Amino acid sequence: MCGGSYVGRGMRHGQWRRGRAFLWRDAEKMSPGARISAALSVLLVVGLSGVFLVAFVPDLWWIFTTYFWVAFPALGLLTSGIAALGEHRPVRVSEEQRERELLEEIRESGEISAAAAAARTSLTVAEADRRLRELAENGHIEVRARGGAVFYALWGNGQETGRMEGST
Repeated sequence: MCGGSYVGRGMRHGQWRRGRAFLWRDAEKMSPGARISAALSVLLVVGLSGVFLVAFVPDLWWIFTTYFWVAFPALGLLTSGIAALGEHRPVRVSEEQRERELLEEIRESGEISAAAAAARTSLTVAEADRRLRELAENGHIEVRARGGAVFYALWGNGQETGRMEGST
């Protein structure tokens, strides 16, 4: 049947435009590296075939202009892959920023445990515990033990300190 419709076969209007498929793959689900690799592999084949066409059959150079229907989507995929590279990089936080973040949480809450520090900052529990112990060993913060738990507080935050000194 000439000019047959895909409606009877379950194809809906606009099905061809839905999603960004490249080489029968969904480009949105591809990692940035996969996008770049797929685009460069297509562009390499198009470029080499164009060079060979012009080198061996120079009278048919105009056929190379028809290759752009393959090259344009590959260029779009290449640019989207390069643009997505920066989005997937983890943000690096310096040691000073992590320490400042931890001290800010101690200042805001009055006292903090290692688990609470890990929940409120970008540190893990082990890293928060290590940093809090280092700060306490260097005399920058105060260590408090209450109910079997260890809490850390800034010096001069005398809410609990005054009661502990009066009771001993």
